[in-house]
Amino acid sequence: MPFFVYVIQSEVNGQLYKGLTSSVEKRLKEHNAGRSFSTKPYRPWRLVYVKEFDNRISAREYEKFLKTGVGREYLKNILEK
Repeated sequence: MPFFVYVIQSEVNGQLYKGLTSSVEKRLKEHNAGRSFSTKPYRPWRLVYVKEFDNRISAREYEKFLKTGVGREYLKNILEK
């Protein structure tokens, strides 16, 4: 089963949220429905980045990387293109 690391952006304040899921469409709907405590106040969200992985371990490592300072800079450069 593939896993995805995704980045969504708040249309309210531009904040980015990074996450991991096996179904990006379903997870985005959950964020926009207010089912996630940490993203509920900043709805609506839009998908800005997705990367697929063969296993959960690799996806989790990449998600953790994106949450570091270096990872945030890397993501910023990707999103600017």
